[in-house]
Amino acid sequence: MSHPASGHRYTHGHAESVLRSHRWRTAENSAAYLLDRLRPGLSLLDVGAGPGTLTADLAERVAPGPVTALEATPAALEVTRAGLAGRGVAAELVVGDVHALDLPDDTFDVVHAHQVLQHVADPVRALAEMARVARPGGVVAVRDSDYAAFTWWPRLPELDAWMALYQRVARANGGEPDAGRRLHAWAREAGLTRLQVGSSTWCFATPEDRAWWGGMWADRVTASAMAEQAVADGHATPADLERIADGWRAWAGHPDGWISLLHGEVLAEV
Repeated sequence: MSHPASGHRYTHGHAESVLRSHRWRTAENSAAYLLDRLRPGLSLLDVGAGPGTLTADLAERVAPGPVTALEATPAALEVTRAGLAGRGVAAELVVGDVHALDLPDDTFDVVHAHQVLQHVADPVRALAEMARVARPGGVVAVRDSDYAAFTWWPRLPELDAWMALYQRVARANGGEPDAGRRLHAWAREAGLTRLQVGSSTWCFATPEDRAWWGGMWADRVTASAMAEQAVADGHATPADLERIADGWRAWAGHPDGWISLLHGEVLAEV
């Protein structure tokens, strides 16, 4: 779920392997910090709705409240449209830029963005815009990965190479892959003061979970927008990417395989 700024490249793109990862996300595994603030009848804006699985989960919790799903491009919004239709969720679908939302002030009870601020040009401006369209008494909720805080075992050199490559490509695209640790500072700079700050993790350790996560990244690192950008911009060769993919497969098949992915979270009362 992402919403890059105009003029920025979205690092992940919308390859099948990327959408496979994004469709796995649920309210329970990706927005638990927000759930006790939701109730029927609230209005919701989901910025960077992606394939809509998380949007749909949140929409079910605020129904019959109105839901707006926002994406950066018409093509991305079509993915959202299909995902929400598959869940039977009605929502207003909007193409827009999180830095300059074409939405009125004081409109939504909940403004949510998952894995968005790591991809935008100006996260502080984005947060200020999200707060602008939130109603007094409403909340702005953001959660982002912190790639440098990811940790795994066994420590395979191919996965170290993957991390270094991802950091290079994401930053070349104008993003901040270590956004999670910065959310608190960005929120304060945006003028938000009533903050609940925390973190949570995704962990993959069972054979089934490792096969899914490792296989997904093996595919992403060889056939996605990130892979294309890495080669086109001289960050890696196709052979480098194949070695990294083989490393993900080796990790997935290792009986001691384990990975924990840290995410920062901020819930701001407006």
